Amino acid sequence: MSDLQDRQLSSYAYSLPPERIAQVPVEPRHEARLFMAPFHNDGAEAARHGKVWNLLDELRSGDLLVVNDTRVLKARLKVRRLGGGRSELLMLEPRGDGLWLCLARPANRTRPGDQLRIESTNIRLKVMAKDRVSGGRIVQFPSNCRDAESIETLLDQFGEVPLPPYIKQHNPFDAERYQTRYADHLGSVAAPTAGLHFSDELLAGLRDKGIGLAKITLHVGLGTFRPVETEDLTTLKLHSEWIDVGAEVLEAIRCCSGRVIAVGTTSVRALEGAVQAHGGELKPFTGSVNLVIQPGYQFQVVQGLLTNFHLPKSSLLLLVSALIGRQRLLALYADAIQREYRFFSYGDAMWIAPEAVLPGVRPKQQCQHD
Repeated sequence: MSDLQDRQLSSYAYSLPPERIAQVPVEPRHEARLFMAPFHNDGAEAARHGKVWNLLDELRSGDLLVVNDTRVLKARLKVRRLGGGRSELLMLEPRGDGLWLCLARPANRTRPGDQLRIESTNIRLKVMAKDRVSGGRIVQFPSNCRDAESIETLLDQFGEVPLPPYIKQHNPFDAERYQTRYADHLGSVAAPTAGLHFSDELLAGLRDKGIGLAKITLHVGLGTFRPVETEDLTTLKLHSEWIDVGAEVLEAIRCCSGRVIAVGTTSVRALEGAVQAHGGELKPFTGSVNLVIQPGYQFQVVQGLLTNFHLPKSSLLLLVSALIGRQRLLALYADAIQREYRFFSYGDAMWIAPEAVLPGVRPKQQCQHD
């Protein structure tokens, strides 16, 4: 059961010293620290601590990891407004015929009708309109830049990796390091960061142990960059996200003799969103979902989670709180801060085993399948 404070955004605040925000990733990937949440038995068991490599001990033969295979675009573009002022565009999603929804910075100086030029090129763009829902700008690119695949060449040449604003250090290795090792389907403007911890060696070790790997696709978009601003979370709505949960994922879940473990909150949202889209049945689904997961949510598929440490008052913090409880999660975060864990996208990981999940929100029965 969730309490009244679970429905208030201010209840998800916590204080994080700036030095706890990771600026560079750990190498090798699997050497990041792993905070293992205690099992849910009235707090009798303390949290355990290790490395991501220790997932080889935590997971069992027959378990299934569900990962997000989205690939990140070099979606940040430096442009100049005609007249000389510099601006920056963050590409979010195509709107057809070379039109793209972008976040502009500074937004108040990027107005409909403005002519833009990509820096160090003669490629001209035009701001066509302000998007009322997102507050972004609809920008006209060359007409052949109709989707992520067709604009990739331009962005690879002139774009930059869209690291979150709290990462102040930019390095040449970001273009490779801010992708998962299994990234395949182009379309995200942010990485599914829990997956950044998986090295080729760890993936091979998991495979050798008999742990399955199934891939969904969720293209991370506007929701990642928009803070939650609704204090009354009973009215919370989030930006829709495009997902692809294919038949092969369902077959892997159906044949799974162990536990279904989501790698990252994006995998949670994709699996649970596909169930929601079909009225409680897990069936193949491709399209947009708009799913809010917060305390009180009843999980249908996901039994455990590997995730990073998330920003205060974020929708991701709400999601993890739904699995293990808000007060408990904030207490674990306080412990992690004291133990000098590294937070956010390039930071360390938290392992929430199925036994650490609140008993009342665990999937009640095997999902129905086609």
